[in-house]
Amino acid sequence: MELFYFVVFGALGAVVAALELSKTSKDRINTSPAFNSFKNNYLLVYSLMMAGDWLQGPYVYYLYSTYGFGKGEIGQLFIAGFGSSMLFGTIVGSLADKQGRRRACVTYCITYILSCITKHSPEYKVLMIGRVLGGIATSLLFSAFESWLVAEHNKRGFEQQWLSLTFSKAIFLGNGLIAILSGLFGNLLVDSLSLGPVAPFDAAACFLAIGMAIILSSWTENYGDASENKDLLTQFRGAAVAITSDEKIALLGAIQSLFEGSMYTFVFLWTPALSPNDEEIPHGFIFATFMLASMLGSSLASRLMARSSPRVESYMQIVFVISSVSLVLPIITNVVSSFLVSVRLRLVWGYSGHPS
Repeated sequence: MELFYFVVFGALGAVVAALELSKTSKDRINTSPAFNSFKNNYLLVYSLMMAGDWLQGPYVYYLYSTYGFGKGEIGQLFIAGFGSSMLFGTIVGSLADKQGRRRACVTYCITYILSCITKHSPEYKVLMIGRVLGGIATSLLFSAFESWLVAEHNKRGFEQQWLSLTFSKAIFLGNGLIAILSGLFGNLLVDSLSLGPVAPFDAAACFLAIGMAIILSSWTENYGDASENKDLLTQFRGAAVAITSDEKIALLGAIQSLFEGSMYTFVFLWTPALSPNDEEIPHGFIFATFMLASMLGSSLASRLMARSSPRVESYMQIVFVISSVSLVLPIITNVVSSFLVSVRLRLVWGYSGHPS
């Protein structure tokens, strides 16, 4: 089985590497030394922040199960984290604009470190607090850092087209390379070094602390435009008007919600699905392989979008069909496997007589 993992991982890695190396020099943009320094500082911090997040993902369910919690209790913990992210995600953006984005980034580090610390306790209430803190941190991660980057980029007077360069590198590193390395590093800590399922959370806290130190020492504060700040009710009212006035916005929101719902379900179920009888599986390595496949999808999508007249809806239909089939495939294989087992048992009973 380990050989199978290595073969799949190596094949995906070779394809992704070939796609990335095939990018020509015409895609590169001439920039200034000041911008390069600013960009590299942000990418370093963002990579550390994402490492702190990705290290935890493969081992959350596994850690809870080692504490003796069943699927129902673990499901409640997951729902608390998702609900916390949903609730606070609606307000953290405006709070960061008012209180300061740098301060919001530091708050993310502190909140997530506290969430990691709670993983050392087998007490359900403590773990529940950790999940709520983790949900708050996730909301901050995907709002405060990017808003700080945009405001700071403009404040320093850099070319507007350079901003896309920083974002593309951040996606490649944060959602690609760092995620893969985090999975491999977590697998090293838990399986190779036998440090236990809480080790990735301790490593995540260390990365977050290093990133926070860099933020405190090198980042300046910036705020949102006070004239554009609106109360939460006004923001919701504006969103409702936009949805009801444009059918495309409503449909896009529905598609995004359904996709995110399937992903949240996958995040919860992939660990028990792969080890229904508590089999030992390399969680980190499987996660790294999954993220490598995700990185492959991003590389292919960027090439499709680079065409002169890309038809997003045409290939997205194919993407959704393939995704749906992939999620249903384990169910089909399980049903077929159960059917074959029952047929085999009936054949055995037919030859040896029905057991009394």
